Formats: sequence, C-alpha cells, structure tokens
Amino acid sequence: MLSPWFIIFAAAMLLMTTISAQYSMTIFYIELAITVVLSAVVFVLSLKFSAYIRGIVKSTAGRINGIDKEYLERYKYPVAVIGDEGDIVWCNARFRKAIGGRSPEGDEINAYLSGYDVFDIADGDGVDVAVDGREFTVYCLSTGDSFICHFIENTYYKSAVREYHASIPCVALITFDNADDFVASSEEYYSTIAIQVEAILQRWANDYTAMYKKISNNRYMIIFRDADVEKMIAARFPVLKDIRSIGTARLIATISVGLCRGSKSVRESELNARKALEMALGRGGDQVAVIRENSYEFFGGTAAAAEKVSKVRMRVIANAISRAVADADKVFIMGHRFSDLDCIGAAVGMQCIMEKSFKKFSRVVIESEASMAHELIDYVQTNSDTEIFTTPREAIHALTAKSMLIIVDTHIVTSLESRELYERCKKVVVIDHHRKAVNHIDNALVFCHEPSASSACEMCSEIISYLDDKPLGYIQADAMLSGIMLDTKNFVIKTGVRTFEAAAYLRRKGANTLTVKELFSGSIDTYREKVDIVVRSEMYRGCAISTSVSQAGDIRLAAAQAADEMLSLKGVAASFVIFEDPQKINISARSYGRVNVQLMMEKIGGGGHQTMAATQLYDTTLEEARQKLTAAIDAVLDEAEEEGAS
Repeated sequence: MLSPWFIIFAAAMLLMTTISAQYSMTIFYIELAITVVLSAVVFVLSLKFSAYIRGIVKSTAGRINGIDKEYLERYKYPVAVIGDEGDIVWCNARFRKAIGGRSPEGDEINAYLSGYDVFDIADGDGVDVAVDGREFTVYCLSTGDSFICHFIENTYYKSAVREYHASIPCVALITFDNADDFVASSEEYYSTIAIQVEAILQRWANDYTAMYKKISNNRYMIIFRDADVEKMIAARFPVLKDIRSIGTARLIATISVGLCRGSKSVRESELNARKALEMALGRGGDQVAVIRENSYEFFGGTAAAAEKVSKVRMRVIANAISRAVADADKVFIMGHRFSDLDCIGAAVGMQCIMEKSFKKFSRVVIESEASMAHELIDYVQTNSDTEIFTTPREAIHALTAKSMLIIVDTHIVTSLESRELYERCKKVVVIDHHRKAVNHIDNALVFCHEPSASSACEMCSEIISYLDDKPLGYIQADAMLSGIMLDTKNFVIKTGVRTFEAAAYLRRKGANTLTVKELFSGSIDTYREKVDIVVRSEMYRGCAISTSVSQAGDIRLAAAQAADEMLSLKGVAASFVIFEDPQKINISARSYGRVNVQLMMEKIGGGGHQTMAATQLYDTTLEEARQKLTAAIDAVLDEAEEEGAS
C-alpha cells in the first residue's frame, strides 16, 4: 500500500541534495543519484498504486451489475471502496463531505466504523456508527478481494428515538415508612415531620420538573422522565439521605420508593411501581426499588427496619390462616434447608396448633441429618407423645389435593427444605421475617412477611396467640423461645417491644430459660472448631474474615457460632466465615446492624437479613470466594461512604 508520505520524503531528499551542493560536489552527486533512484521507485509505485485503485473500483463496479466509478459517484449517500488490507482506495464526494472535506484515500476504514472491523461486519445486517457528530448505519458488501461500504445517515431518526426513550414517563410511588412511630410520639410532632417530608419530596420533583401528587396519607406519587431517572441512579438517590436528616437521633424519618422504568404506558408504569414499592417495603424500607422488565435494582436500605407496634395485621393474618386450614385435610410445615432453632421452633409451634386445635393431620417436614438444630429435634421427639417430624419423601407420598403447606423462616423457593413438596402443594402459606428477595414465593394464599420482626418464632407466637392456643405446651414454648434467643443473640439484636411480649407469652406457656439454654450446647469438637475459626480471623475494613479448611464434624454449626463470637471482638462491625462442604463454598455473615451484611451477600448471589445473611458459591475455590467477599465488602462500604459524603 502506497502512502502520500513517500512523495513528501522524496521532495525533502531533493531539497537536501540541492543544499549539499554548496558544501561538497561529491556528496551532491551521491545524494542526487540516490534521490533519482528513489524518485523512480516512488514513480513506479505510484503507477502500480493507481492501477491497483482502478482495478479494485472496476472489480467492485463489475460485481454490482456492471456499473462504473462515475455511477458510484452519483450515489446520494457516502460510499467508500475498501482494499483487501482494509484501506480506503476510493470514495465519493459525499463521503469526503461527511468526514470534513478531506481526502481519506489510504486511511484505514476501521477509523470510521466506531470500533468495528470491516472484515467482521462484511455482508452483515449493518452496524451503527458515528462520524464527526453524524450517525450512520453502515452496510459493508464483499466483492471478492475488496469491499464497498454504504453509509446511510440516520442522525435525525436516532435523535428522535433517544428523545422518545428519554421522555418515557416513569412513575414513582413513595410511602413515609415510619409515620406511625411519629404519630405515637406526638400528633403535633408528626405534623411537623410530615410537612418536612413533603417539602423534600416536592423539591425533589421540582428539581426535575416532574409531576408531584399526594395520593393519600403518607403516600405520594411523582412522574419523572426516564432520562432524569438515569441521573438519579448515577447519584444513588440522595433524597433518601435528605429524608433521614429529619427527626431525632432515636427516631429518624425514612421513605420507601417504588419506581418503574421502561413501561409503555403510565398505567402500566404505575402498576409496576406498586410491585417495586412492595419489594422495597418487604426489604425493610429506607430504599428505592427500581423495576425494569421484571428485573430489580436497589438503592439505600442502610437504616434498620422500624418495628411495627400495632398487632392488627397479625390478627388479620391469623384469621386468614384459620379460613385456609378449614378447607385442608392435611397440613405440612416446612422451613429452609440446614434448619436452625428459629426454623424448627416456629414449625413445632404451628404443628401443635394445626393438629390439636384444628384437628388436622400435621407434620414438620425436615431432613434431620442436615439440620443445625439436632438438640432441639431430639428434645421435642423425646418429650412429645405424638409423631411430629417427617421427611420430605414421606410428606410427598402422603400429600393430597387438599393438603396445605405452611412455610416458615424463608420465602425463597431455592432455599426450601423440599422444592418438590412446595411445587406439588396447591395451598401455601408463608411466614417469614427476612428481607424480601426478588425470587420470592409469589403464589401463597397468605404471605405473612414482617422484616421488622426479630424472628419467625416471634411472628408465629403472635399468630398462635390469636388462634386457639390452649394446646400449646412447654415443649413448643421452649422451642419457640430458643428461636427468638438465637436470632436476637440473647435479646441483643433486633429486639423490640413485641419481641419481649412474645417471650413473655411463651414464658406464660411454660418456657424454661434453663432448658432453652441447654438447647444451645454443642459438642467439644464443635467448640474446638469454633475456636480455631475465631483464631484464624483477619481484619478487613472493620470486618473480621475467617476461612475454615475443615470439612469434618458439624462445620456449618461451628461456622455460625464462630461468626457470632467474632462480633464480640473489639473493632469488629461485621464478621464472615468462609467454609467448604463437598458441593460448594459457604459464607456465613453476621453484624450488629451498623453494617448491612444482607447487601454484601446479595452482591455475590446470597441474601438474608441486615444482621444475619449467607450465600453459597458453586464451582469456586476458598481463595476465589474470599476475593469475591472482599469485593462485595468494598462495594457496599464505598457506596455507603459516597452516600455519606454527598
């Protein structure tokens, strides 16, 4: 390929030869001879290059119905002929005008294809490119040993499409999360706070010239443009921080926002915004849930979920469960895999009421060997006069068309003790306190979800208290109290007024704190493993991280206990234990609430609660799992720091 630079170099050499004649004729003759020879070479190459261009253009023209170069010149859009090495050998006047009026012959065509390669897009469906601020769709046709590229300009149409998408209405539904708490504090104080919340929301709408409307008490609607939502996402919705600046150190205001993007109509956007708002509330509030094509993105969620003081909802839930049970012939109660004290305690309490109050055949479905609550299972089996537990296989065999399944301590399909049992059962009730996940159970007759509750046992205690609770004895009371003590770390974490009320209710039903304490006892081997995990821990950004290389004994229980123990160390805001079983890598996460471990676990495919979460990683190593964990810690803490600085 010939470059115009060769001609420039030849002219420069001729000039230097002429100048050298003033100093030495010998040097002059030598340089003159070299210049003549090189000029001859350049001339010959020029002729060959011209012939090459003519041949390519002729070949190209011949392959498109015999037309010639003059016909190509008359095209009403830019056209360029490309050589077999990707260089421009000819172009029409419109192509020159499109690139600023200069001659591009000899340039690489890829420089005008916005990163595409001509050899990759030849004979394809066309690609979109931008040249000097103008937009084109380029079609490259192969003509044997060359290509002809057609640049079809569509700047106006693409601008119109972008403007259309930028102007799509996005409905945001907002609720004042803890308005009831301010009302309980003082009606006058609530009025002041509510006015401040509305003022911030109105300012938020005005900043983006959006439509604002108060639709009911403590509920609002704002309709934004999609382009403005993009800016809010980039800024991570600073309105959440503005709202949290209202209130006192003990009681701060928070909002939840459900925002829909990409809907075809305002009505569809509003319906999807309702779903997003429900998801935000189910995850504890103080956050924005953005839904787009059934995919969620979450922002915020740093404040702890406010405790709901009123028990009216639990009374309604209890009545709904009563009606559902009345139509069932059998009731199975099931929790999550690797069940703990909270899961088993809640299931045992509900089983007692289903069988003895409602007179229904009822069993707790559990894989005993995989459970982390062996002590509780043994205690219940030893002291009960009836059969309580069954395996998933036996439950599936006994299932009928009228059977009902009560799921406790989880609402995620993939976490269930038996997914097959859930899929075969037509009537499902869910009772859970974990923050709502995207893949939650969505076909339940009753979905009792309370992220502000301390435990599933607390929720079941309240539900049972509104049913016929006479059969509830000390065995069930001990089991349920153990679940509350586990999830609250002995009434330290997420402990509210209703938690103590539930504990008092169970104490009246015969719960013995000494018996419950014995349920937390473990073997000496588990204790050694726990101590070894704690000793191996290392600090990373205020988080204690430990990796266990052992797979022997009850490593899952030891890891959970070690994660709890590490929280008691000075300067530890969150603790993580990475351990391995034959199928996967597991991470157990704990915190006292200042760090949201749920957000960290969600970054790597897990979930849970603000103070207790976990994840499982497949096809990975312990070291890779640690790297993913530290990356998730960095992401969440960096986002929190950016939000705090904004």
